Amino acid sequence: MTPDRFQPLPVAQKRPANEAARRCLRLLGMLHELHKVGYQRLRADMGMSPSGIHWRCKIFVADRHDIEPACYTSADQTNYYRWTDADHDTARQMAAKFIDRFPELCEAGAGLDFANAGWLTWMLGKAESGALPVFFADYPIEIDPHDRPPPPAAD
Repeated sequence: MTPDRFQPLPVAQKRPANEAARRCLRLLGMLHELHKVGYQRLRADMGMSPSGIHWRCKIFVADRHDIEPACYTSADQTNYYRWTDADHDTARQMAAKFIDRFPELCEAGAGLDFANAGWLTWMLGKAESGALPVFFADYPIEIDPHDRPPPPAAD
């Protein structure tokens, strides 16, 4: 994809065969569920561990550095955020747990940010098509201009 000519993605017809990718998709789906109900100020930063083996996702509020982010690594498999009761949860069930277990983060992340919510929808579509979002790594990576997150919305 080039910056001057946007190309939509194909609609994913199957879930990824890779179990680790499916777990990561469930996490992105959880964040999408949170955005749908009004926690659109929650943002995600996604990348690779130093070994390049595990995908990481940090959920945070862009303009609130005083609140501890929620961090996941695919090394934890279905123990999202070290939870031991989410093995078979859907994205919606995980979203309900996230609100309950990260109340300060969710309170700060409450609000509308349509640019961020739209961006996450795009990232989720890319991930469903087989490309987990990666914005940091200990090796050189190129980030498509369409994939860059928008700046935080003004209150």
